[in-house]
Amino acid sequence: MELRARHDRAAVTPRAQMIEALALITGLYLAASPWIAGFNGFTTLAVTNLIASLAYMLLLGGLGTSYERTHFLAWAAAAIGIWTCVAPWVVAGDVAHTRSITSNIITGVIATLLALAAASVARDRTHTSHRGTGPAARSRGTMPGDR
Repeated sequence: MELRARHDRAAVTPRAQMIEALALITGLYLAASPWIAGFNGFTTLAVTNLIASLAYMLLLGGLGTSYERTHFLAWAAAAIGIWTCVAPWVVAGDVAHTRSITSNIITGVIATLLALAAASVARDRTHTSHRGTGPAARSRGTMPGDR
């Protein structure tokens, strides 16, 4: 019960909400980047970016409503961010051009940093709480007379 309450508190913080909003904007840009940056002629990279963006938004989009079940998915979203950085060199075809490389590296780095920030929200919340001052902390004695 305490873990669920901690995750609920972490999900409603302004930091968690900002991370989720920025992650959704990053995912939307990744989906539209072939047309925004002008490399939509490379269909393999455009489809790769679309699939990666949908997966990224699905992984980080649920942080605000069900953080206790989705916070571990942020690590998978970080892997998608890394994939976005290397995709211009890995996908089939000659798609590694200045526009596609620049767009994917910047978007991939931002996506990875946001995913890592999302993964650290609960950990930071735990470390900043005042352990040892509440009633639960006072009742955690090891011996019956330690209270």
